[in-house]
Amino acid sequence: MLSLERRIELLVALGNYIAANDESWQEAKDIANRLNAWFTPEHIEMATGNIVTGFLQKEKLEQWAGQYKMPVAAKTVGIVMAGNIPLVGFHDFLCGFVAGHKLVLKLSSKDEALLRHLLNKLIEWEPTVAEQVKIADLLKGCDAYIATGSNNTARYFEQYFGKYPHIIRKNRTSVAILDGTETEEQLNLLSDDVFTYFGLGCRNVTQVWLPKGYDINHLLKVFSRYDDIMVHHKYKHNYDYYLAIYLLNKVPYLTNGSLLMVENEQPFSAVSVLHYSYYDDKQAKTAELLQSTDIQCVVSKEQTPFGAAQKPSLNDFADGVDTMAWLVALQ
Repeated sequence: MLSLERRIELLVALGNYIAANDESWQEAKDIANRLNAWFTPEHIEMATGNIVTGFLQKEKLEQWAGQYKMPVAAKTVGIVMAGNIPLVGFHDFLCGFVAGHKLVLKLSSKDEALLRHLLNKLIEWEPTVAEQVKIADLLKGCDAYIATGSNNTARYFEQYFGKYPHIIRKNRTSVAILDGTETEEQLNLLSDDVFTYFGLGCRNVTQVWLPKGYDINHLLKVFSRYDDIMVHHKYKHNYDYYLAIYLLNKVPYLTNGSLLMVENEQPFSAVSVLHYSYYDDKQAKTAELLQSTDIQCVVSKEQTPFGAAQKPSLNDFADGVDTMAWLVALQ
């Protein structure tokens, strides 16, 4: 097993490699974009840049890893990765790699080019990484499993992996709660939380809770800074589709031409749609949202800062489950 010091050294080198943006990395990003039209060059740069600054800094990694007692014996951990946004499964890989376990990764067909390239780069620098991390189409014979998917696939994951130690993640989304005193800057940052990655991530805001009497038209005006999102054909298709659905079914909606806002208490909304609803007591509503198993994070003045939803740190674990603590406990 590579030493913890060496594992961190390799991850820092990976961050430097991403930041250097050499020709081979540019080619890998181009392939990722060609394989999945939702992965625009801008969003790939955003995702990889956040990984470099948020995850792959030596001081951050050392401080973070120092919180855990690393296992003496390595287990084999199978990881089923999602593919909704670029490198969405990187944090699970990072946790398993730092913990020193052997990893078998099932990459999503929607997001395989980037991580496959980065793993090959690690193996190029340190051939023994190939003994620790493998990519496979089927996960069999592992000691434990981490699987991320939809509510539907989670039932199958439970069936396949239920008798082993496991973390199984279902659908989650994020919401914002406003009090009407937010600055223009904060609302601009909120628009980033809504539109980044076209709203496809579990940390994207898909619903806003508002005080009664809030001027939604002002919110729509602020969100118009993302009007050029309609240039993307897949996003525009979603917008046109749901606009037609709302018109046919006579569902009340508001729009600025690039986003549909519909009053709905459900936190999940489709691409190009933002749900909104009203609260009576902000503190009580916030407490309720924080307890919900559907909510990944709550964006507000008091909780996740505006504009930070899609900039997770090493300690921002999916579903609130400390993946590292779980991994190091696999003795």
